Amino acid sequence: MNNLPTVTKNLLIINVLMFLATIVAQTYNIELDDYLGLHFVLAENFNAAQLITYMFMHGGFTHVFFNMFAVWMFGRILEQVWGPRRFLFYYLACGIGAALIQEVVVGIQYWSLTSGLSPDVIDRVRDEGFKIIQQGMNYSDPTLGSLNIVLNGTTVGASGAVYAILLGFGVLFPNQSMFIFPLPFPIKAKYFVAGYALIELWAGFANNPSDNVAHFAHLGGMLFGFFIIMYWKKKNRGNGYYYN
Repeated sequence: MNNLPTVTKNLLIINVLMFLATIVAQTYNIELDDYLGLHFVLAENFNAAQLITYMFMHGGFTHVFFNMFAVWMFGRILEQVWGPRRFLFYYLACGIGAALIQEVVVGIQYWSLTSGLSPDVIDRVRDEGFKIIQQGMNYSDPTLGSLNIVLNGTTVGASGAVYAILLGFGVLFPNQSMFIFPLPFPIKAKYFVAGYALIELWAGFANNPSDNVAHFAHLGGMLFGFFIIMYWKKKNRGNGYYYN
């Protein structure tokens, strides 16, 4: 841990502490996700700070473990190449970018679902739906159930920033060979990243509500990461800035 770069180490610590705080708060019947997770901009529980705080919240041990494993494995390399300030900016900017893309996607779902509903029905779902979700239930009507998830669901996790880290590694070290379970052979980083992006794109358009994964937020993190890296690359071309 002492050998980790400063930003990477602190990101790991903060995310683990927030995960533990979530568990402790639940023993007091407090759901931190309701306050710090990302809500749809038209939901009553939304506030702008959630565009940042959501990326430090996670939905379970597996969620936080694999995200932080990726931060440890790839984030420390990017920080060593870019330096702490640039890496922190990249991480936070891509996390916020992922949140903005998620808001756009949820907004499209909202307008699609409400196109045939009366304002009274929409207001009823907005007002009472959050308590229904807290009780582990939802409306039996599929349209109202989907609208309730859109209005009162919560997005949590660092995955948008993590996917941006994966993209950054693939751009800086495209020909680096990697062993990825369960593949029995090494794969170059550029193909690994491209494969992940295609899988997320397919899963996003498949729109399977049961997987509870914000696939377009992942792609949003990668998209913002790509534009940031291309801007840096253009700005620093000829100035000794290293890209492999």
